[in-house]
Amino acid sequence: MPGKNLTRDEARQRADSLDVRAYTVELDLTGDGPTFRSTTVVGFAAHSSAGPVFLDLIAPEVIELTLNGRNLDPATHFDGVRINLPEVAPDNTLRVVANCAYMNTGEGLHRFIDPVDKGTYLYTQFEVADARRVFACFDQPDLKATFQLTVLAPHDWAVFSNAITPEPRPVSGRVDAAAWAFEATPPVSTYITALVAGAYHVQRDVYRRGEVEIPMAVACRASLAEHLDAAEIFDVTKRGFDFFLELFAQPYPFTKYDQLFVPEYNAGAMENAGCVTILEDYVFRSKVTDATYERRAETILHELAHMWFGDLVTMRWWDDLWLNESFATYVSVLAQAESTRWTNAWTTFANVEKTWAYRQDQLPSTHPIVADIKDLADVEVNFDGITYAKGASVLKQLVAWVGRDNFFEAIRRYFTRHAWGNTTLADLLGFLEETSGRDLSSWSAEWLQTAGVNVLRPEYAVDAEGNITSFAVTQTAVAEYPTLRSHRIAIGSYDLTDGQIARRDSFELDVAGPRTEVPHLVGTRAADLVLVNDEDLSYAKIRLDPRSLATVARHIGSISDSLARTLCWSAAWDMTRDAELPARDYVELMLRGINAESDIVVEQALQRQAIAAVWSFADPQWRDTGLRRLAYASLEHLRAAAPGSDRQLSWMRTFASVARTDEHLAVLSELLSGARSLPGLDMDPDLRWHLLRRLVACGLAGEPEVDAELDSDDTAAGRRYAAAALAARPTVAAKEEAWASVVGDDSLPNATQAAVIAGFAQPEQVELLEPFVMRYFAALPDVWEKRTNKIAQGIVVGLFPGHRIQTSTVELVDEFLAAEERPAALRRLLLESRDGIVRALRARECDRAAG
Repeated sequence: MPGKNLTRDEARQRADSLDVRAYTVELDLTGDGPTFRSTTVVGFAAHSSAGPVFLDLIAPEVIELTLNGRNLDPATHFDGVRINLPEVAPDNTLRVVANCAYMNTGEGLHRFIDPVDKGTYLYTQFEVADARRVFACFDQPDLKATFQLTVLAPHDWAVFSNAITPEPRPVSGRVDAAAWAFEATPPVSTYITALVAGAYHVQRDVYRRGEVEIPMAVACRASLAEHLDAAEIFDVTKRGFDFFLELFAQPYPFTKYDQLFVPEYNAGAMENAGCVTILEDYVFRSKVTDATYERRAETILHELAHMWFGDLVTMRWWDDLWLNESFATYVSVLAQAESTRWTNAWTTFANVEKTWAYRQDQLPSTHPIVADIKDLADVEVNFDGITYAKGASVLKQLVAWVGRDNFFEAIRRYFTRHAWGNTTLADLLGFLEETSGRDLSSWSAEWLQTAGVNVLRPEYAVDAEGNITSFAVTQTAVAEYPTLRSHRIAIGSYDLTDGQIARRDSFELDVAGPRTEVPHLVGTRAADLVLVNDEDLSYAKIRLDPRSLATVARHIGSISDSLARTLCWSAAWDMTRDAELPARDYVELMLRGINAESDIVVEQALQRQAIAAVWSFADPQWRDTGLRRLAYASLEHLRAAAPGSDRQLSWMRTFASVARTDEHLAVLSELLSGARSLPGLDMDPDLRWHLLRRLVACGLAGEPEVDAELDSDDTAAGRRYAAAALAARPTVAAKEEAWASVVGDDSLPNATQAAVIAGFAQPEQVELLEPFVMRYFAALPDVWEKRTNKIAQGIVVGLFPGHRIQTSTVELVDEFLAAEERPAALRRLLLESRDGIVRALRARECDRAAG
């Protein structure tokens, strides 16, 4: 729709022309129809150079437009996405009354009805530019204004916004309704304003530090209340407040801090000012491993950091989205490692975040950390591993380079100088240069304005006595992104002694260019294992020399340091993805070393990667062997695991994912029916659905079994699991039904759509899915044009025929993109998926040669 995709040039022109002072918004949520009444009064000044002015609003109907007391015809001035004001005064008051639409896509004002208690639950999600689905506004980050909200809603609801929830007052003539008139906020960007309302269960606490008192609340749907571990959530939050208040030396910017776990959420969480919304999957109704608790804690700390970096001081435009997200990612891991029980958080960072970053940075869509965001469509697909994880990795390097004290002194000055304002990267770099005395222009050009990841390799020679005669670190880059960067790294030498591999020595140095000689190691005894990025100081892929690779292959489980072990695992996985290590060798390496792994985050990642290696990267002729190998080993580990342990649960899930022989599927059936049990293993709802879906996909269960399971778990989660299981059935009719519900109909809520897509493409069902390949490409233009961004992305990525690892799939993508000009964001998503096929084909050839 013309005008829906705001460009950077339009936003700059509008920001240069206007000063927005205040929004007063009233929302009437008392009806049960498809729309709600939204009334907005916005005050703004227009500079003398201002031409025609537009506000953003996506709504089915505008009822009233009044500019400076003069009525305007909505039919003339509203085009469905913009309110156009050809003439404005130096000082303006605009009143807009509209009927806005409730959404079921996780965008705008999302409405959800709980199947358990029929309670209504609402929440907003406005990033990137969906505040305009709820009230008329200038929906860009650098037009900050105060925001005063009044909500009319059923009197027994809980209502939250950016300010402290006021006492509700009666509404004249409406017995069942009440009004909540919130205090105005400080100047904030539209995308961090928020509303959460409904039959939420709420628990409250207060953070106290000296004279500081910050009211806090956590909330979730009433039917999940028994599972809400509020004490744990409050504890992590308080530790975060302790850490950030001291680190930033800046008062908390808002009046309270609420964390609201909401249904059918598209993201992990969102940093709405003082009113954080979080994926309700983090309210655990079934047993999860400590890895998931660690992930939740990182999310909590990430959003809390945003209250200062992002909300108090905000990027001018989405080019600097990376700085928002990278900073919050870096300091959340720092806070975890130094103020919570997850002291190995940097190991998790190396295993999870950096793996994500390396993968993203090798896609054809890779981009500099400082991305060129020309419009909203660009930023919608830019919430990626570079924006979050690569940026955080580079910030970690920057902290080491300028010094931690200098870095955070610069952050404190940045907050003080730019409070309630908007900034660019240059503003922060200026303070960093000021506190560190370093010129950051070359660092910024090298690390922030170029794309791609370097590979560091050790090269050395050894004499007859086993002493090193020469040692160098080589650096390479791909031809498309040839930048060779300056790296601050540590080189670690590890020896195998008494069955343990331990660090003998580690020292730091700078490497640059294609080759850096390391005289420090000449004359020393060659180590059994050399790590050229010991302690994970730099952002670079590493390779293991032949001696080190042999040591890792035999003894990876004997490496005593968890971070060093993780770097070896990561190097092996990256070599597998790059077709330098056969997939079957990676699987054997994982099975040989995983039993000694003490970190559940790493263990679960290894299990997922081994499964992916077999299905995507192994020679199809070896696949059955590999799956049987994984299944038998998983069952052995499952039986050996301590009852009730995280390891038991992780191996149970892994075994269920790869079980395919009659023998192994019978184990799943017996566990599900109760004919078999394992001490300490609780067959809770989430695990039961996991096993059942596998049985359904293999043709050993069907609709009757799914219906029976749903009868015992008729919850929102149960309905999603049921939808996924039904889509997984190995029949033509089931696939047609799933396809029609996602592609042929736009009524499915976002979370249900995601579940159906997840069930649709099972790896064993390639032949069954073949008829949908051409239909996928035929449907893409219509899907991209007519669906909302989040829904369209889910379909484009989720239904891509990634299971069809053939050169003809690559050719189909190329033909589709060549046929006519495609939207840039759609093109990016398809090229990323295409790259997965190309990479898998190379890896399979490597594995085939090994076989």
